[in-house]
Amino acid sequence: MTDQGDKYNDIIAKAYGVFIQHGIKNISMDDLCRMMGISKKTIYKYVENKVDLLMKISNYVQEQIAIRIEELQKSNLNAIDVLLEMSKASTKSHIRINPMVNFEIRKYYPQVYDAYINKKKELIIQSIIKNLEKGINEGLYRQDLTKEIVAHLYFKKIEEFHTLEGDNLRNFSYSNIFEVMFENHIRGISNENGIKYFEQQKAKLNFNL
Repeated sequence: MTDQGDKYNDIIAKAYGVFIQHGIKNISMDDLCRMMGISKKTIYKYVENKVDLLMKISNYVQEQIAIRIEELQKSNLNAIDVLLEMSKASTKSHIRINPMVNFEIRKYYPQVYDAYINKKKELIIQSIIKNLEKGINEGLYRQDLTKEIVAHLYFKKIEEFHTLEGDNLRNFSYSNIFEVMFENHIRGISNENGIKYFEQQKAKLNFNL
């Protein structure tokens, strides 16, 4: 990677960190540069305006998730373990974000939000379908699964995960909720061998987010 590429990624990553902590709407480009300790001249070498910056941040987040998924797909883990780590990687991107940011980007930058969700949906659903095929081939998942439907439903669960902390779940951590959600999904798609493996490994699995 070139030095310019490193500088670009550093700026995008730092801007992402500022936004997820402080929100988007009330952070001007001047504020952002001051908080990042760089000049406006520097940031405008890489982005055209705030909307362009947000689009580049969304692409950056997608790339990080895609890199993690590719690493997992090339690993020696079985389908259940891969799905757990893949689900954690996707879910963590929600947990890091101030809830205000999700509201602001949907309301004030819908074009950015829609592009992000559409790209992420395509990435995650295709990854889940590959995982289902892997699990079937490994003899862990049921043979009769309608893979496209299962993938879409699980993606929806992951996307809605960060909204599950309502009044009735206030006493539970994200990790507790995630563990129950993941276990319910695995038990729904696994055959006897898959369920047996999951039960044997459950105490060893790391559900922490």
